Amino acid sequence: MPAEASPSAEAAITEDGILGGRLRLRQPAAGYRVGIDPILLAAAAPSLGHGRALELGAGVGAASLALAWRQTEARVLGLELQPSLTALAAENAGINGLAGRLAFRAGDLLRPPLEVATGGFDLVLANPPFHAAGSATPPAEPGRARGHVEGEADLAAWIAQACALARPGGQVLLIHRPERLADLLGLLDGRAGGVTVFPFWAAAGKAARRILLLAHKGSRAPLTLAAGMVLHQADGRYTAAAEAVLRGGEAIAL
Repeated sequence: MPAEASPSAEAAITEDGILGGRLRLRQPAAGYRVGIDPILLAAAAPSLGHGRALELGAGVGAASLALAWRQTEARVLGLELQPSLTALAAENAGINGLAGRLAFRAGDLLRPPLEVATGGFDLVLANPPFHAAGSATPPAEPGRARGHVEGEADLAAWIAQACALARPGGQVLLIHRPERLADLLGLLDGRAGGVTVFPFWAAAGKAARRILLLAHKGSRAPLTLAAGMVLHQADGRYTAAAEAVLRGGEAIAL
């Protein structure tokens, strides 16, 4: 694997706000940039109390930050393949005053460090790459390519590890594209059940553009299709419900 380029120059990093400016986020100016997916993912996390959550593929930590900010007693650990992004994620935990309950480790989900591999997490959440290798032309920029197209770890590996690292009865939470729903359900079969599928409709009368899946490890309960959320109004602005989650910090009840 080629060595990654480190965004060491200060000019290569921007500092942005998420959740309506409630959280500060340092991220590379070029490459994969945080969008709404990690915010939606964190908003759907079930209440953990004093429990532990693990984010696979944490990037610069947006979902983990939002989860730790919202659930003030939970402990959150993020695993990220790229050391430079892991370092930025740790910075983000510090500048937002969350370092006491939020930590990040560099490592491969196929060969996770011991702190992750021991498992037993109450919740494992992830925003895996949407496209299978060879099914889409990857972006030219390597950071964006890693975020959009599966690498050595394919979707089967993401699901297998998420389920393995959750405690018995724990939960797995994913955000993905609707066209991979059959794959996701097939890979969860035998590992987790009681699946809730929550669609995000692009606009009223439009097809869903994202889905959330919440599954319970070891459950045999049937699938539930939730009403979901409409993201955009006819003029392209976010709906009030989407604004409440993305900028107001409200939770999504699954």
